[in-house]
Amino acid sequence: MINRKKKISLLLTMALTCGMFMPAYATEIDDTKKKAEELENKKKTAESEKTSLANQLSNLVNEMEKTKKKISDKESEISNKEDELILAKANENDQYESMKKRIRFMYENGNTGFIEILCSSKSIGEFLNNAEYISTISGYDRNMLVEFQKVVTDVENQEAELQKEYKQLQTMQDDLIAKQDNVNQLLTSKQSEIQKLDSELGDTKNKLAQLEAAAAAAEKKQKEAAEAVAAAKKVQAAAASKNTGSSSSSAGSPVVSGNGTFTHPCPAGYISSTFGYRTQPIAGASTNHKGIDFAAATGTPIYAATAGTVISAGYAGNAGNLLVINHGNGLLTYYMHCSKIYVSAGQKVSKGQNVAAVGTTGNSTGPHLHFQVMLNGTPVNPANYL
Repeated sequence: MINRKKKISLLLTMALTCGMFMPAYATEIDDTKKKAEELENKKKTAESEKTSLANQLSNLVNEMEKTKKKISDKESEISNKEDELILAKANENDQYESMKKRIRFMYENGNTGFIEILCSSKSIGEFLNNAEYISTISGYDRNMLVEFQKVVTDVENQEAELQKEYKQLQTMQDDLIAKQDNVNQLLTSKQSEIQKLDSELGDTKNKLAQLEAAAAAAEKKQKEAAEAVAAAKKVQAAAASKNTGSSSSSAGSPVVSGNGTFTHPCPAGYISSTFGYRTQPIAGASTNHKGIDFAAATGTPIYAATAGTVISAGYAGNAGNLLVINHGNGLLTYYMHCSKIYVSAGQKVSKGQNVAAVGTTGNSTGPHLHFQVMLNGTPVNPANYL
């Protein structure tokens, strides 16, 4: 009998250990999934930014090609204008030299040359024609010189304007090159960021796979331990019935586990619903969960969280078979959906005493213990006591 009890205690310890790991695995798996989603979103954002930068770079290259063509065209215009300016200056110089020669010739021959030309006229008409000719030569030279000077000035102004436009195009080209360098740097940086996110995402996914595999293994072990406990309990109950003639529905040995104020009420179970907000598991169920649900096979032992007095033990509608224990100082514990209750109202119970068995009575989706802690009439999180 003693060996059998030691074996059951060992199996319960194993089941409790596995049960303690399950919530931790669930939390870490959720955190890892969230991290993976965040990394996926960051990667998508970075890839979108990379595409935008690539488009910017393509537009800059197109602008640079257009600007290069404009610069080339402007260089051709400037070259043509320089040739035009040289020709205009040559014409101006030729006209100036010709005018100087005529003026020098007329003045080297003195004023008498003009008088002789005029006096040699055979008629008044010829005289007037000769006088007008001399005046016309002088006026023509002046007008031509002024015209050539104007052409030179216009060409110089045009060349200056072309040079100004050329410098503006060069400045624009320099700006485009600077922008291209900046976008290339951003693209390189963004590519490094994407590679880093890829690496981190791969590590996170590997970690998630490992966690899920470990959680599945822990759940399997917990199930196997629970089944072993149930089998051992049946053997123990059968032996007790044979020796004492008692029913197999009697309570088992007390079990105290954990380091909290309370012992674990169902160490062979695992948390299937936590305290606080939740989605409705079934129609009519509250979304404000007032306790913690421990899923376990029907008949799995339920233990008193700590010492107290039973104030209610019986069927209670939605709660099914309900057990309520008063621990004093306004502290109560509720055990709902039981398949069996081993104690009665008014009875004193000790910490870790087997007081009931897991079931699915009342409003329930499957065999589990709804464990609830009330402090001065208000439900509080049982995890704070375990």
